[in-house]
Amino acid sequence: MRFALYIAKRYFFSKKKHHAINWVSIISVCGVAVSTIALICILSVFNGFQSVIEGLFSNFDPPLEITAVRGKTFEPDSIKVVLQDAAIETFCEVIQDNALVCYGDKQQPVRVKGVPTNYNTINQLDSILLDGRFSLDDKYVNTAVLGVGLARTLGAGVHFVEPFWLYVPRRNTSVNMLQPEKSFYREFGYVSGIFMVQQEKYDQQLMLVSLDLARKLYDYPTCVTAIELKLKPGSDEKKVQARMQQLLGDDYRIKNRYEQQEDFFHMLQVEKWVTYLILSFILLIAVFNIIGSLSMLMIDKKKDVQVLQNLGATSSMIRTIFLFEGWMIAVVGALVGVVIGLFLCFLQMEFGLISLGGGDGFVIADYPVKIVLSDILLVLGTVILLGFLAAFYPAKHYNDKE
Repeated sequence: MRFALYIAKRYFFSKKKHHAINWVSIISVCGVAVSTIALICILSVFNGFQSVIEGLFSNFDPPLEITAVRGKTFEPDSIKVVLQDAAIETFCEVIQDNALVCYGDKQQPVRVKGVPTNYNTINQLDSILLDGRFSLDDKYVNTAVLGVGLARTLGAGVHFVEPFWLYVPRRNTSVNMLQPEKSFYREFGYVSGIFMVQQEKYDQQLMLVSLDLARKLYDYPTCVTAIELKLKPGSDEKKVQARMQQLLGDDYRIKNRYEQQEDFFHMLQVEKWVTYLILSFILLIAVFNIIGSLSMLMIDKKKDVQVLQNLGATSSMIRTIFLFEGWMIAVVGALVGVVIGLFLCFLQMEFGLISLGGGDGFVIADYPVKIVLSDILLVLGTVILLGFLAAFYPAKHYNDKE
C-alpha cells in the first residue's frame, strides 16, 4: 500500500510525456477546487442568515415556552411543579388569540398577546422599541404596544389622541343578527409604544396588551394559552427542557426558541440542503474530469507499468496506484478549495466585500457569513467520496495485459 501511494505521488507531481495530460490534471484539480469553494461559501452564507434571523427572534421569543398539546388554553396550577424548578429565573403567563382592531376608518385582523407588566424581563423588548415605551399598566386607560407594520397600516402612533377599538366574539354565544354588536366584546385603548422585530409575523400582525385586558376580552378568568420562561444564567437549556418535558408528560409541550419558529427554520434548512445537493451535482460533473485524466495517464504510463510488473508488481497493486492517483486529484482540489473558500469567508466577515444592495431597508448591509466545522467536514467528505468513486471506475477496469 505504501509503495502504491509513493508511486502515485510521483505520477501526480512529475511531468508527463504529453503536456495535455498535465493540463487535464490541472483542470481536474481546479474543477474540484472551484466546486468546493462554492459549497463552503454558500453553506456559510446560509448559516449566516440563520444566525441573523435567530438573533432577531431572540429579542422577542422567550428561551422556553410551555403550551398545551390539546386545546387552546390550560390552567397554570396544573404545571405548578415545573414552575418551581430551580433553573427558572422568572416566568410570565400569556394569553394570545385573534381579534379585529379598528382605528379611525381602518380595520385590521390582528394577533393580540396579553402579557403581564413585567414582560420585558423575559425578552429584550427595550432593544426593539422604535418609539414610545413599553407600558401596559396605565391606571386610567388601556394601552398597547404595536408592531411597526401594524402601526403603519392603521396610521396609528404613540400619543395619538384617537383611540383604537378591539373587537372579539363572545364565547359560547350565537351571533345576534338584529344587534350584532352585542355578540362582541369591545374595548378601546391608546398606543404607548411601537416595536420592530424585522419579521412580518410580529411587525405586521402583533399587538401587545395587558394580561388583564386580554382576560376580559377573551373571557379567560384564570386560563392561559402559554407560559413563557426565562432561565437563570448558566443553565443548560436542553437539560432543563428535557427535565420539564419528562415531568409534564405528553399533555404539554415545552419549546425552545428554534421550536417556536420551527416552520421557518425548517424551510431555511430545506433551502440550504437543496442548494447543497445542486452544488454537489455540479461537483460530480467536475470530478468526471478525473476519469479522463486517469485514462490518459494509464496510456502514458504503459511502459512504466510494464517495468513495475517485471519487478513483481501485481495487477491489484497497479490498480491501487491509479486509484490513489485519482483520489489525490480530488483531495488536493478539495483542500485547495477549502482554504480559498475559508479565506473568502473571512474576507466577507471582516470587510463585507459583497453587499445585499438593499440600502436601509435591509436588516444587514452585507451578506452574513458563519463558518460551521460540521459543514466543512461534510464538504470534504463529499468531495473525497465522489473523487474516490470517479477514480475507482477507470482503475478497476484497467487492463494490465495490454
